[in-house]
Amino acid sequence: MFTDRQHAAEQLLQALAGYRGQQPLVLGIPRGAVPMARQIADGLQGELDVVLVRKLGAPWSPELAIGAVDESEVVYLDELAASIDPAYIREETQRQLAVIRQRRASYTPVRAAVPVAGRLVIVVDDGLATGATMLAALQALRRKHPARLVCAVPVAPPDTLQRVQAVADEVVCLRVAADFSAVGQFYRHFDEVNDAMVVAALRSSPPDHPR
Repeated sequence: MFTDRQHAAEQLLQALAGYRGQQPLVLGIPRGAVPMARQIADGLQGELDVVLVRKLGAPWSPELAIGAVDESEVVYLDELAASIDPAYIREETQRQLAVIRQRRASYTPVRAAVPVAGRLVIVVDDGLATGATMLAALQALRRKHPARLVCAVPVAPPDTLQRVQAVADEVVCLRVAADFSAVGQFYRHFDEVNDAMVVAALRSSPPDHPR
């Protein structure tokens, strides 16, 4: 059980300590993971950005992921999507792409995404459920040729973790939970992170790092 996202980020930072000083690019998945990514990037003397990926919700339950789409419009589909009308998937994809474009304009209005080619890239989320969003993020980033691609999460179920391990160079997961039902069950406090908090995390200046 993590007290809150800050507590989870502190523990992830300890697990990632070997990357300190290697100038990692730490990417948070909005919205919940971005303040965590800020904390980790500062602790590792790295750079912070967001990776913009949106899950595609099932027609009967928007919270149930049937896949995801990334900022470059590449779609990842889960097995569930095989039984769903392709027209619905196209419409849902366009809806989520509109959210991605709005978020990029809001989060980093004066710049594009930070380039990842040749970088040590650490992708942070506050937990994995189906893993669709993380998988889409990792696959999108892989196409941009990072030197090393790391997934860092506090908690995930074993089957999801196995799928993510097939895509990342390394997965750091603090707790593998067979009794998984939702990410929030592993936090005492799991408050909503809003867009203003994301913007604040992205704009805050990292502390001076020791030479």
